[in-house]
Amino acid sequence: MKKSKRRRPNRAGKRPAGAARRWSQQRRLELIDFRLRWAGQVNRSDLTSFFGISVPQASLDIASYVELAPRNLEYDRASRAYLATPEFRALYATSGSQPFLDELLAGAAVDEPGGSRLGSRPPVEVVPSPGRRVPADVLATVQQAIRTQQGLSVTYQSLTRPEPTRRVLSPHAFVFDGQRWHVRAYCHAQAAFRDFVIGRILEVHGLAPAGLGPDRDTRWNTLLRLVLAPHPELPPAQRRAIELDYDMRGGQAVLECREALLFYVLERLGLRRGAGAAGIAPEAQQIVLVNAGELERYWEDDARRVA
Repeated sequence: MKKSKRRRPNRAGKRPAGAARRWSQQRRLELIDFRLRWAGQVNRSDLTSFFGISVPQASLDIASYVELAPRNLEYDRASRAYLATPEFRALYATSGSQPFLDELLAGAAVDEPGGSRLGSRPPVEVVPSPGRRVPADVLATVQQAIRTQQGLSVTYQSLTRPEPTRRVLSPHAFVFDGQRWHVRAYCHAQAAFRDFVIGRILEVHGLAPAGLGPDRDTRWNTLLRLVLAPHPELPPAQRRAIELDYDMRGGQAVLECREALLFYVLERLGLRRGAGAAGIAPEAQQIVLVNAGELERYWEDDARRVA
């Protein structure tokens, strides 16, 4: 009788967590991994308080994690907790630096320690910015129109017109530009796709027949490459610092964005419609857009960007 082949063990000596695991248990194993990496320890009460499970179930979950990665943790009787060892290596991508930073931001916005994967959070401050109006009832109706692929009859306050106007929009996506929430929609009156600031929708009158769909939104469906580099007039040490800040490879970083979002990306990066290095002090603009010439044909008047 042929012997069945054994699966090769992972670094920790056991099979990796696979799709066969129940999703709920997968989430609990990820929390154990996250707490070990960022809090340095984990115990059963972390799992029972976060997931609302029983103590025996929490014990089983920790035992499953020990089976997967026995060298990642060790039990400390004094603290009655499992501590991360010097050999700890995260098992899941959800224990990466970006999820940790996301938790810091979420915790700064909502002070609910029990609902955070961090448990106890280090001090963190966020640079304040003015609040933006996003009415919940308007937002819910826009979401419904996107979900059901229908149009909306609305009253909208544009920057370009003194009085609010009635118009029909066919929304297909939400956009956050770093400060404001927009909805990308086909405007039936202008027969064109535009960005509409949600806070400027004064009233929703009801659903309407849909206009053109997102497959016809050429600027939305066109992807562009932005090649960034340190300002060439910066001293070598400062250029190296900028390369580290932006995780550049070979002195460059590449972003991909939709053509419809190009203006917002350039504004947020302080590149002012793709400005290159000429005539701009390196202290004022530490990065430049290397391929500005390639993108120039995609720039358009601000009046056509947001309705």
